[in-house]
Amino acid sequence: MAGLVAGVDVGGTFTDLVIFDPATGAVRLAKVPTTLPNQSGGVLEAFAAAGTELSTIDLIVHGTTTTTNAVLERQLSKTGMITTRGFRDVLELGRRTRPQAYGMYGSFTPVIPRDLRLEVPERMDARGRVLITLDEDALRAAVIQLRDQGCESLVIHFLHAYANPAHELRAGEIARSLWPNSYVTLGHALLSESREYERGVTAAVNASVQPLLERYVARLADELAAKGYARDLLVMNGNGGMVAARDVAKEAVKTVMSGPASGVMAAVATGRRAGIANLLTYDMGGTSTDVAMIKAGIAPVSNEIEVEYAMPIHVPMVDVRTVGAGGGSIARIDAGGMLRVGPESAGSTPGPVCYGRGGTRVTISDANLILGRLPASRFGQAAEAAHQAMHDQIAKPLGLSVEQAAEAVIRIANTHMAGAIRMVSISLGADPRDFALFAFGGAGPLHAVALARELNVPKVLIPARPGITNALGCVVADLRHDFVRTLNRPLDVVDMGDVHGVLAAQEAEGRRLIGLEKIALTQVRAEFSADMQFVGQTHLLRVALPSSTPSRDELQRLFEVAYHARFRVDLPTIRANLVNLNCSVIGERPALDLSRLIDPDGRKPSAEPASIRKVWFDTWHDTPVYWRDHLPLNLDLRGPVIIEQMDTTIVIDPGTRVTSDSDGNLIVEVTA
Repeated sequence: MAGLVAGVDVGGTFTDLVIFDPATGAVRLAKVPTTLPNQSGGVLEAFAAAGTELSTIDLIVHGTTTTTNAVLERQLSKTGMITTRGFRDVLELGRRTRPQAYGMYGSFTPVIPRDLRLEVPERMDARGRVLITLDEDALRAAVIQLRDQGCESLVIHFLHAYANPAHELRAGEIARSLWPNSYVTLGHALLSESREYERGVTAAVNASVQPLLERYVARLADELAAKGYARDLLVMNGNGGMVAARDVAKEAVKTVMSGPASGVMAAVATGRRAGIANLLTYDMGGTSTDVAMIKAGIAPVSNEIEVEYAMPIHVPMVDVRTVGAGGGSIARIDAGGMLRVGPESAGSTPGPVCYGRGGTRVTISDANLILGRLPASRFGQAAEAAHQAMHDQIAKPLGLSVEQAAEAVIRIANTHMAGAIRMVSISLGADPRDFALFAFGGAGPLHAVALARELNVPKVLIPARPGITNALGCVVADLRHDFVRTLNRPLDVVDMGDVHGVLAAQEAEGRRLIGLEKIALTQVRAEFSADMQFVGQTHLLRVALPSSTPSRDELQRLFEVAYHARFRVDLPTIRANLVNLNCSVIGERPALDLSRLIDPDGRKPSAEPASIRKVWFDTWHDTPVYWRDHLPLNLDLRGPVIIEQMDTTIVIDPGTRVTSDSDGNLIVEVTA
C-alpha cells in the first residue's frame, strides 16, 4: 500500500480511529462518541476529527459491534427455520444447562421463536445415508408460510447435513426460487460439524443478523464513497482476520466479537515488538471488559465459544471472555443492602454523572474521579455532582465516607475483572505469573496495576495508545479464512487418505479466497489442527498439527501430549476419536512501524511532572502527574504516579516501578 491505511473500531461508548502513513510512519488519531443507532455517523465524525481526506486513504479496516449487540440485545431480523421433522425444539432444548447454576429460576429466549420453526419430512443418519427422502412439496409449503409471515431471513437446518448435505442443498435451491431476497442460510455450508444444537444456533444467528449487517455496511460504504473513499472497505471478523465488505454478510455470524478480536491482534503485534510472547489481554472500555490469553505470541482462536448463556456460536473466533464492568458500569445498593457494580451501563448517553450529560446514577468512572485518579478540573461542576451522587447513592446507605464508598466500587469492579482473567488463565491450566498483563481500553490502565497485584502477575505492559488499541488491531491484522470439517471417527479406523484430502482441500480454498483480495501481502501460510476426544467423552481438545499430512501415530501422540498438558492425566487404554479437522489460511500483511504512535518530536529529555494532585491509595497521597507524550524513552519512575494522555489515564500504584521501551510502551514491575 502506497497510501494511508486506516483502522476504525466502533465500541459501545466511543469510536476510535488510527491512520498510518506507511511511507513516513506518521500517525493520526481520533476518538469520538459512538453514534447510535447509526454507527456510520461516528465513523465519519472520526475521520473529520482526524483531519484526513478520505480520498487519500488506500485501505480502511473496520471493527464493528453491530452483530454482537444485535445478538446480546436480541434486536434481530425476523427469521424462520425449516428443520427435520421432530427437531423443531432443538434450539430450546439445548444442553440441559441452567442460566443460574444454583438458582431455581432463569429465562432463555431462543434466536428464532417456536412458531417460526417449521418441520418437513426428511432424514439422514450420522453416516450420511438417506433414511427418509426430502418431501419437496412440504418444503415449498413451509417456505411460503414463513415468507408470508413476514420473515426476512430463512435457515435450513437438517439433521446430520454435515455428513451428507444433499437434502440441504436441494432445499436451498427450492427456497431461493421462492424467497424474496438472498438471506437463505444452509446450516452445513456455514458450519460443517456435528452437534445439531450448536450448528443450528450458529446458523440461526447468522441468518438473523445478515440483513442488519448488510444494511449497515452498505450504508457505511456508500457514505465513505460519497466523501471520496474509492477503495474496498474491509471488515474485521471475530477470528482476528478480515473480509471484504461486499462479502461480509454472507457469513455475518463470523463478525460477532469483531471488536474484541481486533484488540487481541493489536496485543499480539505489540507484544511481538516488545519481546513479550505471553500476555493476558485486559481491555476495559466504557461498557464492558474483555480478556484473553496469548501464549507464545499466538492469538487464541476457538470454534466452541458461547457468547452468553445458551448462545454457542461455533465458528472460529478469538477466545475472548467478557464481563459487564466498564467505566460506565453503574454501582448500586441492591434490595439486600449489598453493593453491586454492573453489568448495567450508563454508556455514552447519558453516561456517568461526571460526564455532565444528564447521567444520574453513579459509575466506576465517577469513583475514579472522586479518588483523584481522573482530574476534577476537566469535569467542572459535574465533578461535584459525581461526589454528591456517590454520597447519596452509596456512601450514606453503607455508612461510609465518600472516598471509602468510591474505593469499594473500584474493589468490587476489580474483583469481577480479576475473575474473568482467572477464567482465561488458571481455569485453562496456565499460571498468571508466567504472563504479563496487557492493559488497554479507555479505562484499562486505571485498574491494571491493582489487578496485576491481585493476580500475582509480575509485569504490566501498557501500549502507546491504550484507548485506540482496538482500532490499531484493525490496521495490523492479517487476512484469514478458517475451515472446519467433521469426520467423527475413532482414530484407529479413520481413513488417513480422507484426512489428508480434507486438509488439502481446506488449504486450497483458503488460498483461493485470499488470492481474490487486492491487498499487499508478505506471505500466505496455512495452520492445521484437529479437534479430538477420547471415545465416550464430550469435551473436545484442539491439537495443533505440523502439516496437512499427519500420520495416524503422529495424531495419537500429539493428542496424548495435549490431553496430559491440559488435564495431567494419561488414559492409554481408551481409544482416541478424531472429531473435526481444521485449517486456517493466513495472508500476512506488511508490518507497520508502531514506534511513532507517540510523536518522537514531543518527547522531553527527562520526566518532568506537569502537576501534583492528591490521589487516594488507601489514604491521600500527593502524586506527580505526567503527560505521556512528553516522557522520554529512558523513563524510570516509582509509584505513586499518574500518567495522562489523550485516550486514557494510567495509575501507577505505590511500590511499583515503570519504565519504557523503544516503542514507547510502558512496562510496570509489580511487587507482591
